[in-house]
Amino acid sequence: MSVQQETAPSGAATLRRSILRTELGPCTVRVQHGTDGPRPATGTPDVYLHGAAGSWTTFLPLLSRAPAHDRVLIDLPGWGDSTSGCRPERFSIEAMARAVTEVLDSLGYQRWNLVGHSMGGFLALHVAATSPERTASVATISATTFGVAGAARRPLRSLFRFPAFVGMLTVMRAMAALGPAGSALIRAVGTTPVMRPLLAPFFADPAAISPQVIRGLGLDARPASFLAAARAAARYDFSQWRGISCPVLALRGDRDVFTPASDLIRLAAVIPHIQPATVPDCGHFANIERPEYVQALLDDLRRP
Repeated sequence: MSVQQETAPSGAATLRRSILRTELGPCTVRVQHGTDGPRPATGTPDVYLHGAAGSWTTFLPLLSRAPAHDRVLIDLPGWGDSTSGCRPERFSIEAMARAVTEVLDSLGYQRWNLVGHSMGGFLALHVAATSPERTASVATISATTFGVAGAARRPLRSLFRFPAFVGMLTVMRAMAALGPAGSALIRAVGTTPVMRPLLAPFFADPAAISPQVIRGLGLDARPASFLAAARAAARYDFSQWRGISCPVLALRGDRDVFTPASDLIRLAAVIPHIQPATVPDCGHFANIERPEYVQALLDDLRRP
């Protein structure tokens, strides 16, 4: 394991960057120790899991204040700084969730709060179902669950209901077929003004999103990993979530193109202790568009 120190972009605290081994390949993780000091054996960290078109940096708007407890920010194998040596051909929801618990075990944590955006919300729910005694709470931000999984199975049939996802899936397939050149092309487009209109469906107010965020989302695109995640979601057995016993906060933006209101209704029918909520004036990235609103809900979820 290699360890480095980084300055948090928010300025809240230093990040401790490590590279840890998992069954899907090396995984880069950043730990921001809380004000009560590092206590892996007894503390309960907040663990952030990003989506299939992102990295740990999509949670930066939620890191503006110093944390009371440790924060663990994972670049899942296949994304961000965890692309070297990853094995997307082995991707499944189960394998990705095991990679998360492998990382947390390596860091010495026994229990955790999970915050997952998009695919990360999907993973968080699976971890909660398979490790109920270790999961204190789950907060999902626009988790891509029933609707996207169905669209991944039958994209043509889902074109009119999920045009943004089907369109993105089509583009990612084309780029993955080009190999490294496809990823390079996406990154090149991500640095141009073209990227903002391409990402416009994912935000309630695209003009308000900073150029840095737009560029970051372009740089974080990983076609092969995105396709592997879509295939994993299409094969998943959602009945496993009936075993979730911790409190669950399930958020979606009121203009979310990936997570329809029907997904929250179906989640409420499966998960016993769930609090669904819709974030106003928001698209798929509430953690970017409405971070203060989201943080207030997270604080309420974790309050004793």
